[in-house]
Amino acid sequence: MRAGTTDIGANIEQVKERVAGACRRAGRSPDEVTIVAVTKTVAPQAIVTAFKLGIRDFGENRIQEAESKIDQLAALTPHPTWHMVGHLQRNKAGAAVEIFDIIHSLDSVRLAEVLSRRSQKTMPVLLQVNVSGEGSKSGFPPAELEAALDTISRLPHLEVRGLMTIAPLVSDSEQVRPIFKKLRSLRDSFRLEHLSMGMTDDFEVAVEEGATIIRIGRAIFGERR
Repeated sequence: MRAGTTDIGANIEQVKERVAGACRRAGRSPDEVTIVAVTKTVAPQAIVTAFKLGIRDFGENRIQEAESKIDQLAALTPHPTWHMVGHLQRNKAGAAVEIFDIIHSLDSVRLAEVLSRRSQKTMPVLLQVNVSGEGSKSGFPPAELEAALDTISRLPHLEVRGLMTIAPLVSDSEQVRPIFKKLRSLRDSFRLEHLSMGMTDDFEVAVEEGATIIRIGRAIFGERR
């Protein structure tokens, strides 16, 4: 079941408290961490509730679902920042650059080329890195990142802002700390700004390891139906 209005407010406060705790342990400021509320399967009215409670960044996984919601919520002021956080197919690239403000899941040079051609604006992007090497996950292998970054950074209309990864599902979030350390090391070596890493099950470890963007769904909106 999804969370009710009261639960969403309590959940947001709890997430913020946990982020603040992780920041204290790492000697960071919570202001350095953007909470992206992931709204896959979340009803528009629940998104409005989160917006009224101060959330300004929302993440969607699928183009068709995002198009409908973003259109329904077009009157929200100030304009929320919409993040594409799911796998993006090349045939959806044109729609993505029209409706999203930033794309986290740029996972191939071919996709970058299509996004560059289809965009009429400067589109901030994050390069998805498959740090864990899992076959089920998209993303650049770390060894190929330098060459990909060199090519993509030359394309018009794209601005590479940082890196993103999805950690493996594990029972103990400490098990994925090396994944986040590796992404931070890669980010630092290329002197990029953002690290999009950490979700409901592991975001505190991600923040401790330098995440600037965390992607939170269940911890805000409750379990999906």
